[in-house]
Amino acid sequence: MIGYVTLGTNDLPRAAAFYDALLAELGGKRVMEFERGILWGTSANGASLGVLKPFDGQGAAPGNGPMVALAADSREKVDQVYRRALALGATDEGPAGPRGDSFYAGYFRDLDGNKLAVFIMG
Repeated sequence: MIGYVTLGTNDLPRAAAFYDALLAELGGKRVMEFERGILWGTSANGASLGVLKPFDGQGAAPGNGPMVALAADSREKVDQVYRRALALGATDEGPAGPRGDSFYAGYFRDLDGNKLAVFIMG
C-alpha cells in the first residue's frame, strides 16, 4: 500500500552516507537518485524510503509525531540496526526491546532529527 516515504534533510551528502550504511543492514540499496534527493529500497518497484531537500527551498525540519518504521525479520536484526543507527550518529529515542507481548522495537532520530523505528511483530 505504501509506495514511498520521504524525510527532509539540510545536508544531502551526510544523510546519504547515514542511510547507505543503515539501510544496507536491511538489504536496502539506492533505487533512485536526483539532484534534491535519494530513494532506497529492496527493489526498483517496491516501497522505498527517500531523503531529500525540500522542494520549496526552505530548511528541512522534523515533525513531532511523524515516524518511519523499518521492518526487520528478527529481534536480533532489530538490535543490530538500532545499534548501527546509534553508531552512525543517530540519537536514542527508546532502546530496542519488547513493547507488549508481540512487538519488539528500537527508536532513534537520524542526523536531521527525523524519528525512525526498527521493529518486528511477534
